[in-house]
Amino acid sequence: MANIAEHLPKMASLQPDSQAVIIVDGRKNKKLSYTSYTFRELDDAANEIAVGLEEIGITRGVRTALMVKPSREFFSLTFALFKVGAVPVLIDPGIGIKNLATCLKEAKPQAFIGIPKAHIARIILGWAKESVKICITVGKRLFWGGKTLQQIRKPGHSYTMQETKADDMAAILFTSGSTGVPKGAIYNHGNFCAQVDILKRIYDIKPGEVDLATFPLFALFGPALGMAVVSPQMDATRPASVEPQNIIDPVLEFSITNMFGSPALINRVGRYGQQNNVRLPSLKRVISAGAPVPGPVLKCFSTMLNDETQIFTPYGATESLPVCSIGSKEVLNTTQKLTDEGAGVCVGRPVDEITVRIIKITDSPISSFSKDLEVTAGEIGEIIVQGPQVTSGYYNRSGSNELSKIKDGEGFFHRMGDLGYFDEEGRIWFCGRKAHRVVTPQQTLFTVKCEAIFNTHPQVYRSALVGVQQENVTPVLCIELEKGHSPSEKLRNELRKLGEQKPYTQKIETILFHPSFPVDIRHNAKIFREKLAVWAAKEIS
Repeated sequence: MANIAEHLPKMASLQPDSQAVIIVDGRKNKKLSYTSYTFRELDDAANEIAVGLEEIGITRGVRTALMVKPSREFFSLTFALFKVGAVPVLIDPGIGIKNLATCLKEAKPQAFIGIPKAHIARIILGWAKESVKICITVGKRLFWGGKTLQQIRKPGHSYTMQETKADDMAAILFTSGSTGVPKGAIYNHGNFCAQVDILKRIYDIKPGEVDLATFPLFALFGPALGMAVVSPQMDATRPASVEPQNIIDPVLEFSITNMFGSPALINRVGRYGQQNNVRLPSLKRVISAGAPVPGPVLKCFSTMLNDETQIFTPYGATESLPVCSIGSKEVLNTTQKLTDEGAGVCVGRPVDEITVRIIKITDSPISSFSKDLEVTAGEIGEIIVQGPQVTSGYYNRSGSNELSKIKDGEGFFHRMGDLGYFDEEGRIWFCGRKAHRVVTPQQTLFTVKCEAIFNTHPQVYRSALVGVQQENVTPVLCIELEKGHSPSEKLRNELRKLGEQKPYTQKIETILFHPSFPVDIRHNAKIFREKLAVWAAKEIS
């Protein structure tokens, strides 16, 4: 049997009265107010809901859209769905109305569980109206029919978990959509179980730890790892705008040992912490993912941590996580200097469970793997991966499957869509997305390699290289400045001089200043270069 939910009753047996979930909902008399579940309470709630789900037809294999905010109900519902063998369809609401409609149309959920606001949107906008047959409301039900969560829950009932197999579908998780419409990655129970085992091993996570989860989907790993999960008071779709004190206070209040945050959140909280001499001594590790974390951001946040505590930046994607991991000490002491010189961003060594290859760059499908696809050591190519944590395909998106999977005997490789290379020490260096490379008549420019040269300027917050089609493709560098600085011709000339120092940035002559880059909703860190390219083309014309 391989069911990701099996970790919960194990932890409920080992540490029944330890906190499993803590939902911070505000402050009372200057102290944090919150609701919580112990591991036993969470397991009991999931069992009571599982019985009710089966009674109304949400059983093994039933795709179920789950649109519930981080709450006690979010956790108990998710584990209940896993226990009955249903397939939660998890979509970030922040991806936009149009994308939400497309994702739900593709996923074809047969059931829909949501807060009243989600049901109103479902009715008015016709989300998945052809497929949804069963509705559950978390909260007050109005005119749309179906049952409420309170009505289906069976207090005091126990439940025997479904005996799912490793290759049984467990969930559909949608990507952030940074290079197009989000795709629904099919997770099986084996993928989830492998992720839990790998994360536990590489970060030495122990039962009884306390996790601050600023991204709802990652929060689900906490109970499976035996950690109490603290959900802070924040808008999960706007981590770059988080109130720093809403992160710092829970860390201090609950003696949090593990924290996940997007690079944008780490940057915002780190700057505040450095300016206000904040210390977070309970943290054993910080994990940040979603986009490369700049060295200065790591250095800034590290001022709040104990000397032995590191910020880890795992490399991966919705379809495969983790692939690699690297700690802030290695970055700040060794690799950041090379990044600043244009080597790319070092994402560390592959985890033991995964096989990584670098293949020649092509935008075409590849039907089967062969050794002659691989590039030589040090040469930039596309990163492909194979392992138990790698998802097998996308739901109802055959064209994307053909482009992203390469058959390898009885198995397959997943094409990450990222470009990089192996160094002599077996580390992988990330050079940018394949879709973002800028191909001119003279050369191919890789975004992350090139941008790093210009990011060393003290007035630059971040940069983004895009290609603009004129007579030929013209490389254009878009610059977002640090607050308090303004565009000038003097600054533009200084940036051009920086570019002239490296052969691969000498041809970047057009530099534009943008007030605030468009970024993804999930992490607020992935730059929407496609949108910047459209903007740049208009600016040039």
